[in-house]
Amino acid sequence: MYTVHEVAELSHTTVKTLHHYHKLGLLVPEQTTEAGYRLYGKKDLERLQQILFYKELDFPLKEIKQLLGGEIDRENTLIQQKHLLEQKIDRFKGLIKTINASIKSAKKGVDLDMENLFKGFETEEEWQEALKDQNEYLKKEYDFDLSNQKMDVESMNGSVMEAQSFNKDMIQFLQEGVAANDPKVLDRVKEHLSFLEKKGQSATPQGFLNQTEFFIVDRFHRNMLEKQQAGYTYFLNKAAVYYLANIK
Repeated sequence: MYTVHEVAELSHTTVKTLHHYHKLGLLVPEQTTEAGYRLYGKKDLERLQQILFYKELDFPLKEIKQLLGGEIDRENTLIQQKHLLEQKIDRFKGLIKTINASIKSAKKGVDLDMENLFKGFETEEEWQEALKDQNEYLKKEYDFDLSNQKMDVESMNGSVMEAQSFNKDMIQFLQEGVAANDPKVLDRVKEHLSFLEKKGQSATPQGFLNQTEFFIVDRFHRNMLEKQQAGYTYFLNKAAVYYLANIK
């Protein structure tokens, strides 16, 4: 049996978090002593692993509790989570393909127009240089290194041209006061995801929603988008929410 402090240390989380999971009924320790000490068994640790995996995938705690309700096929669950984590990595790669030389200027507080934000490059070396600051940021914040990734220059240039067009259209919708659930907005999202899918990128409605949520919580990407139009990050997220709901 493990104490709450031992579990916190093993799982690289906090005692406060474990107490919160217990309060929610998400992770109830196998035993609680008369003195009120929580004791966790092997099954509890396995369940905690599942919780942390899903949390890493941005699932809300309420949904995690539902997913883990009843008997758990541990092997199948791990396989599914592995697949979801691989998709998340693909989404990060997709994010990087929309970043260009303007990032360096944006980090220094220089305002850039939309035309300069998505400029194509002729060589892989130019892309590597353009992504240098972004790569350093991702390594520091997410332990994700792009330096060994093979770059398809033609594909990347095509992707940023579409990203430029998509952002321009979406920002125009926002400026004109078009609702995030307007058919025109949802059709443009559909068109954008279809383009990405044809390029072999992860472009599911859920993946797009996850991407927009990442934009909100990640200060680097949020600031980059908000420089183009105040409120754009949140408008994009709302559009993603409505689009996912609309196709179900």
